[in-house]
Amino acid sequence: MSAALDRIKKAVSLKPQRKAVELPDGSEFEYYAPPITLAQRNRAQKLAGDDNPTNFAIQLLVMIAQDEDGGKLFDVGDIAELKNSLPASVVESLLLQLLTEAEADEVELDPKGSQRTSRKTGS
Repeated sequence: MSAALDRIKKAVSLKPQRKAVELPDGSEFEYYAPPITLAQRNRAQKLAGDDNPTNFAIQLLVMIAQDEDGGKLFDVGDIAELKNSLPASVVESLLLQLLTEAEADEVELDPKGSQRTSRKTGS
């Protein structure tokens, strides 16, 4: 492994983070999910079988959602139930939280050079 890759790996954590969504009855659904890797994203896209973002997100949720002890919360057999037996708003809340937080993690990793700042100099 190169020194650069080793440095990057030491700077990040793949430890699952707690996530929670409020359900319509006021209770909280808690789950844990690690940061999404490129391999997981690619696998979810392939398993989705199309360009539908909802299918992709459901595949990703099923792949990475876990309980506090690291046990999987969903299996492939749950995908049809997630799509057909729950209100779209409930499933979308789970999916949006998962994807929004994944995008936020990616933004934090933007190289410093891509951030533009405006500095005024006094004369």
